Formats: sequence, structure tokens, C-alpha cells
Amino acid sequence: MKIAVIGTGYVGLVAGVAFADAGHKVICVDNDPNKINALLEGQIPIYEPGLEDLLRSAKSRILFTTDLNRAVQDSDVLFVAVGTPETEDGSADLGPTYNVIEGICKAAESPKFIVLKSTVPVGTSRQVEKRLAEFSSLPHEVINNPEFLKEGAAIDDFLRPDRVVIGCKSEKAQDVMAKIYEPFVRNGHPILFMSNTAAELTKYAANAFLSVKISFANELAQLADQVGADIDEVRSGFTSDSRINPAFFYPGSGYGGSCFPKDVQALIHTAHKNDCTMNIVSAADKVNDQQKTILVQKLLSHFHDVKGMRFALWGLSFKPRTDDVREAPAKYIIEKLNSLGAEVVAYDPIAGTRAQKEFSGKFQLAESAIDACQGADALLIVTEWNEFRNPNYDDLSAALKNKIIFDGRNTLNPSDVKRYDFEYYCIGRQSLFSEV
Repeated sequence: MKIAVIGTGYVGLVAGVAFADAGHKVICVDNDPNKINALLEGQIPIYEPGLEDLLRSAKSRILFTTDLNRAVQDSDVLFVAVGTPETEDGSADLGPTYNVIEGICKAAESPKFIVLKSTVPVGTSRQVEKRLAEFSSLPHEVINNPEFLKEGAAIDDFLRPDRVVIGCKSEKAQDVMAKIYEPFVRNGHPILFMSNTAAELTKYAANAFLSVKISFANELAQLADQVGADIDEVRSGFTSDSRINPAFFYPGSGYGGSCFPKDVQALIHTAHKNDCTMNIVSAADKVNDQQKTILVQKLLSHFHDVKGMRFALWGLSFKPRTDDVREAPAKYIIEKLNSLGAEVVAYDPIAGTRAQKEFSGKFQLAESAIDACQGADALLIVTEWNEFRNPNYDDLSAALKNKIIFDGRNTLNPSDVKRYDFEYYCIGRQSLFSEV
């Protein structure tokens, strides 16, 4: 199959490389010549475990270019994977998507299958069809194929998906998409064919529901703190019910990244446009905003006034195994501490340089986790990187001014913390840190 992937961001690059690895002939297009030049030299512009190795094995079947016309003319199926960033009112910016559609219409000399791979608002396929009719006389078909990739595990998610969702209208489109994805569903997981609108809503439903689960866990953890319950015991108790999947019921410092915050806002906006309300999703969004500064609240409860103090912060990415810092809780924690007159020294195994470029708050970047702690009044853990789970407590004791840890991801083993006589504040494990 001859495939073009337009947009070499996170979704487009993973998809293009995976398709090439599966034996398809792929052209990846981007309007950023610096990104394309880097890819031509084998350099990956994002951090995603396994992606560089996959590109190396598929390099004979993948081409990178800025030439959209060539990609359109040399391909049968065009995956549109450009960004759909959130605007001020919460809606998704579809300008880049529509620009690509117009470019396809101008370049195409034969009918194409145009696959919307990016997350797009419900109803986008109908708007794209209108533009195709306006700019082209060819019978192009619009297909929706939302991605369900977890950053840090995207390669495995793409190569072995739980399901593949396809929204289309014709049997021919079904046949084409089934052929493309056949190598990835040999594990017996389904390709689900449905209407374009249902496919669009399916993507938002998945992310919104996961955000609700996270916010529910965070609210429950706050209550556990107040009543003296252990949230780990509570979670084990209620998720043992066969009707409740335990995934994502882990409290922390709130969700971030490129998907959940943006998609939740887009779903709320779509509901309002259609005279509906999304009260549960809106509440989850509000809880998440509050949760991002929960560590600062605990900090203030302990110190009362942090002006002139210095704090070590471990973890700048919104989750481990990625350098993505979009909407990361660390961003809001740093900004809040800055506003209170405190200094922050941070360390992240991967995302440090990117955070320095993208965060508006000021912080020093340490070369190692222990360096960040030198002379700090306390340690804040914000991202649960594996290397943070078993620190050298003797080194920590020597580095920190006060033996105090605020763990925003329940990363540490409470019995270890107790053994080394640290004060330990975490999320919903009141019964544990009260014993320290």
C-alpha cells in the first residue's frame, strides 16, 4: 500500500514509521524543513522509547519530504496528522487540518482516501467533505481513524493495539483500511468499523472517561487524607469489584500532556455548541486544575511561609518515559512557588531542556537528582520516573537542609522513608505518613 502521512509530530511520526515497518511504502511530509532534515539524518525530534530502532529497521520503505504535492500524487491513502491545538475558548484549532485538505485538493490527480488521524472535534469529517466538494471535483473519501497512543508506550500501542477504530462510509474504504492494519491485529484484537461521527466521538469519550477516573481518584485521596484512610487500601477494595477496571485509579498531582486537557476542553465545547452539558467531564477538569497545586498546599501547611526558601523538584515531564511537558503539573507548581517567593532547582532525566524552553516559571536545572537537593529545604517529587523510586536516603539526608519529602505521585516506599526518619507527605496515604 502507498501511504502518505502528513505531519511528523508525535502521532504522524509513530504512525509513519510503524506503517513502513509493516511493509507499506510510506512518505512522511512536514512543512518544517529542519525537522525533515533531521529525520533524513536518522535523528528523532521527539523522545519515544523504541522509535529510533523502528525507524532504523524501516528506513528502506520510508521517505521524508517537505513536498506535499509529490506525497499526494505518489500515494493512495493520505493520513492527516497535523496538530489540533486548543484555542482560548476550548475549541480545537482546525486551521492546519483545513490547509492540508486544500493542499491535497490542489495536488491530487486521482481520488484519494483521506484519513483524519489527528484528534478532531465531532462533526469535522462533515466539514472536510464540504471543503473537498468546494476545492475538488474528484470523489475523495474521508475516513476517521483516531489514535489511542500512550506517550512512553506508543510503539507497543501502535504495533499491538487494543482495537483499531475506523469511521467510513464505503466497503472499499473498509477493505483498504483493513489491509493497512491487518499486520497490527494478528493478536485477535478487533478493527471496529463505524460511522465517521461515531469514530470522532469515540476518541473523546475514551480520553474524557480516563480523565474522570483520574480526578475521581484524586478527590477520593483528598478525602482519605482528611479521614485518615489509606487510599491504596481503598483502591484495592473497590476496584476488586469485577465491574470496575482498576486502571487510572491512581491519585497524584493531576494529569497533563497533549491529549487529556485539550480533548476534555474540546468535548465540553462541542457539547455547548450542541445545547448539551458535560457536567461530569467539566467537574473532572476543575478537579484536575486544583490537583496540580496540591503539593504546594501541603508545602504551605507545613512551612506556612516559603518566601526565600529553596526546593528541589524531581520530574518536569507530565509523565515518565516522555519529554512532553505540555500542561505538566511541574509547570504550575514552579509558577506557584515563584509567586510565593521560593526558588526551585529541578531535575528530569529527559525533559529538562524542553521544560526550560516551554515553562514560563523560573527554575534552575540540575545535572542529577541529588544535585537538585543540595541545600534545599525540602524535596518535591512530581513525575514518577523509575530512577526516583529507590533513592539513596543517606545521600538525601546529607543533601537536604530538612529531611522532608512531598511525594506527588506516591512514588516512594513508605517503610523506607520511615526507616530513614524523613517527614513524608504524599497523596491519600495519611495513615502511612502519620506513622513516620
